Amino acid sequence: MSDAILIAAQSGRALAAAARRAGLRPYVADLFGDEDTRELAAGYRRIAGRLGRGPGAEGVVRALEALAAEAGRPLGLVLGSGFEGAPALMARLAARHRLLGASPAAVAALKDPAGLAALCARLRIPHPDIALAPVADPAGWLAKRRGGSGGGHVRPAAAGPLAPGTYLQRRRPGVPRSLNVLADGRGIAVLAVTEQWAAPAPGHPFRYAGAAAPGALPAAVRDAAERAVADLVAATGLAGLASADLLVDGTEWWLLEVNPRPGATLDVLDRGPRPLLARHIEAAAGRLTAGGAPPPGAAATEICYAEATLEAVPPLDWPDAVMDRPRAGSRIAAGSPICTVRASGPDAAAARRGLRAHAAAVRALLAAPTPPLPAGTGPALRP
Repeated sequence: MSDAILIAAQSGRALAAAARRAGLRPYVADLFGDEDTRELAAGYRRIAGRLGRGPGAEGVVRALEALAAEAGRPLGLVLGSGFEGAPALMARLAARHRLLGASPAAVAALKDPAGLAALCARLRIPHPDIALAPVADPAGWLAKRRGGSGGGHVRPAAAGPLAPGTYLQRRRPGVPRSLNVLADGRGIAVLAVTEQWAAPAPGHPFRYAGAAAPGALPAAVRDAAERAVADLVAATGLAGLASADLLVDGTEWWLLEVNPRPGATLDVLDRGPRPLLARHIEAAAGRLTAGGAPPPGAAATEICYAEATLEAVPPLDWPDAVMDRPRAGSRIAAGSPICTVRASGPDAAAARRGLRAHAAAVRALLAAPTPPLPAGTGPALRP
């Protein structure tokens, strides 16, 4: 069996690291081309534009064809973030490569707002009301983009027509949690509960910041959420790594959406004795396997966003706690990700304190005087 694996995602670094931990050689296509992604990858192609639409979609197809030829006979293709709103592109890719994870049909079923709302109603899963047209009073509603990820697309609803590809979801109180699972199309194995938090920015009040594991859930909520996700898996045939985003208010809870892919929490989840990507591949083939107990304590990651435009990233000796390291010369627009930091500790609170220290160190590093870039080094736009 081949040890080469294809990966496509907005950022492929976490999946590439998970592949190396599983003893696989990753061939990666993504939007960023970060230093550590290229170091991990056995082969790499950078894609311009959005993955699921326009030139970006064609770029994915071409990049994966080239990587597959370079890899020889790869084991298959793992898709990360960026394909939730593009089941048609997923179907094109599935016709060329063996998909290791959710099928296009499962993604289409779970990421269609009306379809998910109807499915939750049939399965008696608490889910906020949605609207596909303007409402008389938008107060108390959120506007979301179909197939969006990362929270940056979510904002308070406004009066007037909805933007194309947008729907409304009623606000509910509570704290965000995610139930992370492996699915085999029939049932689930629960990996962990994670807690998430936002990094609000002008126009993007719910922009994703980071996550920590393990997170806490009331026992009754956890039991009900596990049954709900298992029912959704049985109804849609979802397979592979996935997460269900919840909003929890005491003993009340609502399922907001399902992410049918390896997500932003991969770094904090892949700490057990069995590599998580190996278990993902087995689950995609219909086999749920035990992973053993994760190490004690907690792990957390957080995205560092640029507060102002950085015209050219200087050549830096990045600390070990930094991941998704931009290449020297990259231009990072204000509000875009600079990098990701990680930390661990005896509990989630301690891990989050470590994140704050690492993020401060990154900002100090970028603010320090640096030598000029070598002649001929051109800045690359970091999306």
